Amino acid sequence: MFSIEAVNDPERRDVVLARLQTVNDERSPALRALRHTPVMEARPLEVYATYAADAADACGGRGELAGGLVGHVQWQWLHVDLLWVDAGARGAGLGSQLITRAEARAREEFGCIGSQVETWDFQAPGFYQRVGYRLAASIADYPPGITNHLLVKRF
Repeated sequence: MFSIEAVNDPERRDVVLARLQTVNDERSPALRALRHTPVMEARPLEVYATYAADAADACGGRGELAGGLVGHVQWQWLHVDLLWVDAGARGAGLGSQLITRAEARAREEFGCIGSQVETWDFQAPGFYQRVGYRLAASIADYPPGITNHLLVKRF
């Protein structure tokens, strides 16, 4: 017999995590070799673009944020968490420049071998495919009425 509880418990969560890591390490020599190495740590990777001085009048001021990519690097992969381009800068190739710079930094500074991103059907799956990502999976109704796409790119 078991007693099942639906509770948030940080102490038991830590026990579950530690025990799962032990099982994973026993079953995967590759994961065991990576454990406690720098590639295991999630490290932030961010790239931002601001409007230049000559765009100050048209776009709200010098130094105004024109776009940004926020992600992290873990397991030698870039995880793109957020990518946004200001409406006034869309169509000028800024999104491609942001992702290209983030990928280059991920490869050069962290030794990344690939990148992954999740995007909704109304956001940018076509953009990511144009810059070399391939569709790996789609989940309909995540959230309801929206399709979530996972795209990946090997470097």
